[in-house]
Amino acid sequence: MGDPGLDDTELLSSAEGVVMIIGAPDSGKTTLARTLVDTALQDGRTVAYIDSDLACTTVGPPTCVGLKWLRTPADVDDFAQADDLRFVGSIRPDRYILQQVAGVASLVETARAEADLIIIDTSGTVSGVVGQRLKYHKAELVRPDAVWAVQRGGELEPLVGLLRRFLSVNVITVPANRGGLPMSPEERMDMRAARFAAAFPAPLQRWRVLPTVFAPSLPAGFDLVRLHRMIVGVHDREGRCLCLGVLEYEDVLRVITSGNQGMAGLRIGSVRLDPETFRTTSVRLNELMFGLG
Repeated sequence: MGDPGLDDTELLSSAEGVVMIIGAPDSGKTTLARTLVDTALQDGRTVAYIDSDLACTTVGPPTCVGLKWLRTPADVDDFAQADDLRFVGSIRPDRYILQQVAGVASLVETARAEADLIIIDTSGTVSGVVGQRLKYHKAELVRPDAVWAVQRGGELEPLVGLLRRFLSVNVITVPANRGGLPMSPEERMDMRAARFAAAFPAPLQRWRVLPTVFAPSLPAGFDLVRLHRMIVGVHDREGRCLCLGVLEYEDVLRVITSGNQGMAGLRIGSVRLDPETFRTTSVRLNELMFGLG
């Protein structure tokens, strides 16, 4: 059920400041977010679009929170190319909640100075303890001017109540009738593989790396072969993720990446990537580090 008396035109025209959009998978939240982008651009506003869906990204590669600047309608043509990234290192929303929340908050802070409107698109994890914690802490740090809760029935009411009760957030419920078709698990995997492939355009470069450049730091005596095919975030000295890399171990350790300008260190993710198929396997980082994974 949606808020009475508020049609789509009024909803879109009312958006200001920071709008966070939440909803279950296939509820149409990304379609709604893109419609809001188009409306804002037609009104001559500068939009910062922040994509925090780690597994099915719209902006930037999976495992990252991505920021896209949209100043003219022409910018939409290159929507998938991120202008700024924060590396989380996982495609599982139930892991690394701190990194997800910190990444979103950092990009919102970056965008506030220039954007007329900041749109935060989120993952479909909205239920249970993990879903509530993730959305609650995002709203807690970001303090959005409005949360649009896209729901089919009353599935978001526990989360809506939580946000209203503890954070006094202006939550607007929106019916999930955006006309989109549900995606199968196979389609989601194919989309994710395509987004990973786009993150490694030819010609790729291979750079030898030392064991001292990683975060978290490698334990003493760590067998470097265990890092083979692990995803890493290539970082500069300002904490920004420049691009993704994948590690390769053949007698020496190398990182495969599309560029190295400004590279200061590598953050290890919790995903192994097959460089041929771009399919992934989740890894628990603690187990990897201490010889169990």
